[in-house]
Amino acid sequence: MTIAIWLSVSAHAVFLAVKFEPELKKMAEHLPSLEVVLVNAKTKDAPKKADVIAQANLDRGGNTDLDRQMKTMLPTKNTKATDVKLQQNKHIKAAAKSAKLQAKEAREKKHVAELEKKAQELYTQLKSSNKVDSKQVQHKTSIEPETGKAKTVSKTFNREALLAASLAIDRLEAQISKRQEEYQKRPKRRFLGSRAKAADDAFYLEAWRQKVERIGNQNYPAAARNQKIYGKLQLTVSIRADGSVEKVVIDKSSGSKVLDDAAINIVKLAAPYAKFSKVMRKTTDILDITRTWTFTQEDAFSTR
Repeated sequence: MTIAIWLSVSAHAVFLAVKFEPELKKMAEHLPSLEVVLVNAKTKDAPKKADVIAQANLDRGGNTDLDRQMKTMLPTKNTKATDVKLQQNKHIKAAAKSAKLQAKEAREKKHVAELEKKAQELYTQLKSSNKVDSKQVQHKTSIEPETGKAKTVSKTFNREALLAASLAIDRLEAQISKRQEEYQKRPKRRFLGSRAKAADDAFYLEAWRQKVERIGNQNYPAAARNQKIYGKLQLTVSIRADGSVEKVVIDKSSGSKVLDDAAINIVKLAAPYAKFSKVMRKTTDILDITRTWTFTQEDAFSTR
């Protein structure tokens, strides 16, 4: 009895030790593969030879005899990094803002030029009319055959039109003078983004950044630290040539009034800033600096 049990256990052990994985693997490699697709129609009869697996039978369809499958018309997903897109958008916005200021200045110049041209045209018209009016106007006399009486014919001029043209020129000259005066008095404003090419601009921007970050970390908002408020915002600081602040504008809010107010307060605490160099003063009266301000989870403050 003991020998029989031992033989039975041994036989089972040998059977379990035998592995059939290679054979199954070879069989799987030779099995035909079928694609799984979704079809937008169905038929009652199943095809004799299926090309793909679908959710319903389809034994016909299509408008071509070639072996083709429908492809999605949806665009493929863009796999570029999101941070690269954000960086590109930032530079595009900075360039657009600078271009907007230049376009506004060009429109002002064009408007003044148009007014000057119109005034010149009216002046020429008035001068020509006065020239004709100043000529000696001869009274033409003719004798009527029947009556023998003299008929006097005089040429008349529209004095009211000349007066209106003169007044219009006066108004245009006054308007042009006012525009030119406003244009000359208007400060030369220039936008400066995170990338500065000129040496003076780059030096000034770096000095401004270091001072703002130093003052910001020294005066980190206690409310943000206590309430664990973190985030970032976009802010534009307008600085005069003497280093004083003209204005501060939140371009893109952080979503938290605590952080927005803290950023404005940091700008005011860090003022006044360095005065413009002689080179900068030639082209700039007011410098607009736009940067992204970040309040991190480590209770630190930075700009970029």
